[in-house]
Amino acid sequence: METVLRSGSRTVVIGTGRPFCVIGERINPTGRKAFQAQLQAGDLTQIDRDVADQVAAGSDMLDINVGDPLADEVELMSRTIQRVQALTDVPLCIDSSVPQALAAGLAAYSGKALVNSVTGEDSRLEAVLPLVARHGAAVIGLPYDSEITMDPERRLSVARKIVSAAGDYAIVPADVVIDPLAMPAGADTQAVPYFLATLGLVRDRLGVNTTCGASNFSFGLPGRQALNAAVLTIAQGHGLTSAIMEARVPEVVDAVRAADLLLGCDEWGANWIARYRARQQLMASAAEGSGLDRM
Repeated sequence: METVLRSGSRTVVIGTGRPFCVIGERINPTGRKAFQAQLQAGDLTQIDRDVADQVAAGSDMLDINVGDPLADEVELMSRTIQRVQALTDVPLCIDSSVPQALAAGLAAYSGKALVNSVTGEDSRLEAVLPLVARHGAAVIGLPYDSEITMDPERRLSVARKIVSAAGDYAIVPADVVIDPLAMPAGADTQAVPYFLATLGLVRDRLGVNTTCGASNFSFGLPGRQALNAAVLTIAQGHGLTSAIMEARVPEVVDAVRAADLLLGCDEWGANWIARYRARQQLMASAAEGSGLDRM
């Protein structure tokens, strides 16, 4: 089953046997006080740097979240989508808990977007799924309803409900990407095993594609990037096909690209070799520019 996302000129396919889809998480005001203040003032200039950094680092898609309680999220989402699409051709994930902001982002978007996200609560399904269907988008489903459960079978039940409800709006299963719920390992050392168990159930019983907010796993712990790299490669081996993640950290992106090769998702290692050569070329250019090659 393949989930196809598009910008005006580029297509990204998420699926088993395909290279892992890296969705850059940086355009998000959470924990970024300076960015929050800029959004409140209607200033989007920081987004230009965030886009450039993430695309250069190898993001296949970008997550766009401009939610701030003191800002006009609806107006900002529309402006941001237009601005980002003028800067890059990678497809976008429109991220908001506010249906009006999702609607504004989808209306401004050129292509087939991924919507982040919908839960299993009836009110959320009824608010979000018609928007997804109307704009021909795909959607991330979070398998919880009135409570967040750690039980993999319960999570599977809610995921099945989301896929079924999407079908009521003529959204095909390939356009529902389930997040098995990445929870902080620092709060519960069984969080990752529960996630992996849910991931396996979703893969085997629903067959849909999967994603997660990878940084959630390491929240509150030291050495976060090493933990993120480890859990993503483990999850890839269990069938995870994409993640919203910190794409600017080379060791994390290198880990998933290495797993692509080792799991047979990078034919002849072409992507791995190209990434290595590009980095070597960049290092050589930097050395030449600094004069180090003449020392």
